[in-house]
Amino acid sequence: MEKIPLTRAGYAALDAELKQLKSEERPAVIRAIAEAREHGDLSENAEYHAAREKQSFIEGRIKELEAILSLADVIDPARLSGAIKFGATVTIVDEDTDEEKTYQIVGEHEASLENGLLNVKSPIARALIGKEEGDSVEVRTPGGTRSYEIVSIEYK
Repeated sequence: MEKIPLTRAGYAALDAELKQLKSEERPAVIRAIAEAREHGDLSENAEYHAAREKQSFIEGRIKELEAILSLADVIDPARLSGAIKFGATVTIVDEDTDEEKTYQIVGEHEASLENGLLNVKSPIARALIGKEEGDSVEVRTPGGTRSYEIVSIEYK
């Protein structure tokens, strides 16, 4: 099995979600199933079927999180430096629009563009890996080729 790279923050977030699912969500759905059973005929009991469906989702997510965490390779970006690599926080400027963006390059299970967490397997991250401050990169995206200049690289 291949190791899954995660930052410390990403590992902690997934671990917290797993604990919450096991300690709160799972017991709550078990109670909901028990209550729905008390209402009689299960074949026409929408509450029962909804609770069973939610239970199935929760159990699946628990298994997924346990698998991810068991294969996690936790990388502390604060111990890194130099050219862009996993864990780097990179500020880039679009050379056409002068729009500045800051991303941290993280594993696919913790990626969230809305929060500035860029999947290491994304086209932008792949183009940035190995580059230095001041370099220009061209990124092929579904919307066309974009050019970015690397303004800063931080490891925090």
